[in-house]
Amino acid sequence: METELVIRLLQLQDVIREVNASGDFEITLQKIADAACELTGSELASIQRYDAVGDVLSFVAATASQREFLLQVRIPLEGSVAGWTFRHAEPLIVQNATNDRRHFKEVDNLTGSKTRSLVAAPVMFHGGPMGVIEAVNKKDEAEYTEEDVVILESLASLAAFVMRDHDLKEQVEQASREVKKLDTLKADFVAITSHELRTPLGLILGHATFLRELVGKQYHDQLDLIIRNATRLKEIVENLARVDNYEAGAARVRQREVSMSSLVRDVVESFHEEAQRKGLSISFDTGTTPLTIEGDAAKLEIALSHLVRNAITFTDSGGHVLVTGETVPGYVKVTVTDDGIGIPQKDLSRIFERFYQVEAHLTRKHSGMGLGLSVVKAMIDMHGGRVWAESVEGKGSRFTFILPVNAMQASAADKVFRV
Repeated sequence: METELVIRLLQLQDVIREVNASGDFEITLQKIADAACELTGSELASIQRYDAVGDVLSFVAATASQREFLLQVRIPLEGSVAGWTFRHAEPLIVQNATNDRRHFKEVDNLTGSKTRSLVAAPVMFHGGPMGVIEAVNKKDEAEYTEEDVVILESLASLAAFVMRDHDLKEQVEQASREVKKLDTLKADFVAITSHELRTPLGLILGHATFLRELVGKQYHDQLDLIIRNATRLKEIVENLARVDNYEAGAARVRQREVSMSSLVRDVVESFHEEAQRKGLSISFDTGTTPLTIEGDAAKLEIALSHLVRNAITFTDSGGHVLVTGETVPGYVKVTVTDDGIGIPQKDLSRIFERFYQVEAHLTRKHSGMGLGLSVVKAMIDMHGGRVWAESVEGKGSRFTFILPVNAMQASAADKVFRV
């Protein structure tokens, strides 16, 4: 008897290995049902899963001779062995189904078969039942034993794993479909918005600037307000378009020789007046070398300008902003450092995401849509570079990007950063 149990357990191990190697949900459950039939010496076996919509058990696998029929049958939780096993979350042996009220005789009536005996075990996951596995009619008029229960419970655990794995995969696929749908809607919105707003914004800026030259000085403040806010809106639209073009693969880098020393100097000088108005000091240090790379000067200027503007925006009066440039083997490194309000550690990993904004109490007094840093990342990524941030809340931030000096180095860097 012990030898027979050992043989059955070895067979069970083979089933487990076979199931683990299978990637098809229905085929895998069918293999488990077939194993239940063979290892318990039964005529039939099945796996049923709970259906919350109808509050019933539905067949998901069954012995070949009744499979197609049973897949359409629903078993009630009341008045069935499977229902009792599911509700009580414990195995059940019925040696004489004819006189047992828990036996759902409608299946026999529909199939024309006769259930003499059966054994059932709950399919459990994390302490809760998901379904039931059953074996029906022990061969040679034999009775079901506790060993059959052990075999069935082992197969039930395997079925639970397969079901749960299938559920998780379906949830991931559904979430992926929803994300793709949202990405499409977002991309369409960005494209339409940026296209439709460009023309009216251009007209507003053009006419407001023209009117400012014609009207008296008493109206300059109002027109300056219009121009300033229209310019800000134009920047938002352009940022949306830049990131969208990059993500869509439509943006291109026009490779030219670029002096990062000159670019840093020009960007810092362009922000001197804005920094002075806020009571900040802004300076740069790039040493005595030109820090030459191959790249698109316009796009790199956009990236650096966003970082400098960001530093000025989040640094209070009396603070300092410093831009430095230096060479590292194969790269040029540019850093923008401020002693502003800083960024919480929990936000650092997400600040380059489009529309992501740091928690409200730090940023709500500043305007912005969370686009600037995503533009920076897009511009740097296009050059095969890398950008990152370091910060201590309340003490300041340091944004750094590195750029390969030439296209060959950029290709190599791209492979490294993707690893």
